[in-house]
Amino acid sequence: RREIGHRIAHLKDELEKVRAHRARHRQQRQRAGVPVVAIVGYTNAGKSTLLNALAQADVYAADQLFATLDPTTRRVPLTSGLEVLFSDTVGFIQKLPTDLVAAFRATLEEISEADLILHVVDITHQNAAEQAATVADTLAEIGATTAPLLVALNKIDRLENPDEAIEQLAQYPNSLGISAKTGQGLPALLARIEGVLQSGHRTMELLIPYNRGDVVSLLHEQAIIHHESHEAEGTRLSVHVPEHLREQVQPFQLEPIRR
Repeated sequence: RREIGHRIAHLKDELEKVRAHRARHRQQRQRAGVPVVAIVGYTNAGKSTLLNALAQADVYAADQLFATLDPTTRRVPLTSGLEVLFSDTVGFIQKLPTDLVAAFRATLEEISEADLILHVVDITHQNAAEQAATVADTLAEIGATTAPLLVALNKIDRLENPDEAIEQLAQYPNSLGISAKTGQGLPALLARIEGVLQSGHRTMELLIPYNRGDVVSLLHEQAIIHHESHEAEGTRLSVHVPEHLREQVQPFQLEPIRR
């Protein structure tokens, strides 16, 4: 019992460090305006393996509780040119020890501020439905209910019957089947994510005076440039503008906003 107490105390200390660390990084990302996708799921659902596959990076993946204590974040470019930050969060479990509840939830602040939540479910697990419900309940408890939610049913390569996969998909709204291990379904997943994130953007035609190079630089960093030309009056841009920048660039608009 004493050893367990020491272990819990150590985890609480580590979680507090993680919380402070992630808060600093969230502020930096918010200033940069890069959309964030939070990968959530029951422990061992395959979140870290999925992040490895998406980012082609070697993120520590282990079949154990709290293997990912500090959420690992990777920048992934999508086909349109939009760059997205995928953040792998700590695995959810049922009946978390009371002493850890507050500190554990503190690490989940990352999720409540994400632009999109990607819920990874191990569809081969015998308790997949219960695990998915645990994650949904936890998301509700921490107030992470406003961001769009996609469900990735992982490990479909291990299902023996294709009809079984179709039946499983029907049980989860807004879901699609993937295999983080083989890569099956990942292009479709990224396309779906891109579609959701792009829904908050609008295409604008802008003419920006040459003395406002700061605005052009900002758009290059945080928007998607479709076309750029240099005219006598300034830099002309056809650009996909995220919602948080729209008011700032409105004075330079040439044509009405369109989808």
